[in-house]
Amino acid sequence: MTVTLPYLDEADIFGLVPFADAVTALDKALTGGLDPQASLQRSIHDVEHGQLLLMPAETAAVVGVKLGTVAPGNSDRGLPRIQALYVLYDRVTLTPVALLDGTALTTLRTPAVSAVAMDHLAAPEARRLVVIGSGPQAWGHVEALRAIRPLGHVTVVGRDPDRAAALVARVRDSGLDARVGSPDDVADADVVVCATTARQPLFDGRRLRPGACVVAVGSHEADVREIDDATISAAERVVVESRGVALREAGDIIQAVRAGVIREDSLIELRDAVHLTPTTGSSVFKSVGMGWQDLVVADLAYQRWTEKRHA
Repeated sequence: MTVTLPYLDEADIFGLVPFADAVTALDKALTGGLDPQASLQRSIHDVEHGQLLLMPAETAAVVGVKLGTVAPGNSDRGLPRIQALYVLYDRVTLTPVALLDGTALTTLRTPAVSAVAMDHLAAPEARRLVVIGSGPQAWGHVEALRAIRPLGHVTVVGRDPDRAAALVARVRDSGLDARVGSPDDVADADVVVCATTARQPLFDGRRLRPGACVVAVGSHEADVREIDDATISAAERVVVESRGVALREAGDIIQAVRAGVIREDSLIELRDAVHLTPTTGSSVFKSVGMGWQDLVVADLAYQRWTEKRHA
């Protein structure tokens, strides 16, 4: 017997689940009791030309796994650095029910998770965004954050001038004021997003204005970081998806703890952060990505695809 699974491609996923809806779904999952700390752990395996990532997850309704790859050399080949395929299963029978474009899913859920955190951290009137990075995640964060804050201006900081200019043009076409900038522009930012492949801090945290919210999503290795100790030490709140995962994979946090800049027990887990109200103090959200995030959004996309098919 031949079984053909439905495949939801990039257009399907973004058409079925706008950024604002992904933010709402993730926030609802957390406020509804989902505990990231209890989630299945992902495994990361080094191979000759990069890494293989296996990211399983289970909720009360569904089971899924993302099969991902990270190939640093792909930028020179004109290919995506991160690629993935997502498999969704029936929770009881464990029968595969759908395949999804895992790369698109990552592009959607990562900024949506950042927006969930920022909605409980950043000042309600936050308007000025600095995005360090010029790839899909940089664009995704602009879209996700404008869904929960009245963004008015975006500054793009990127190593590749052409890619940075292209992102600026795309942001302008979407209706926001935008320009290419430098790391020093963090001094005027309400929100700073770091979405890069950098292995060392991207800016001097002492330049941040009081009350700024910093989001770092570009790394998941203990010896890699995008933000420095000054950024973390100035933060009134430092939020992570899961304390255990952050202390295992988030170099920004691990190195700050080792330096005595922050204590492990002062880290706020995302499931607790969604019950906070924004503060005037500075804040940091460090994300490494977790399987439950993909599953929540994949399940929503599949539900809507099914509803649309039977409408």
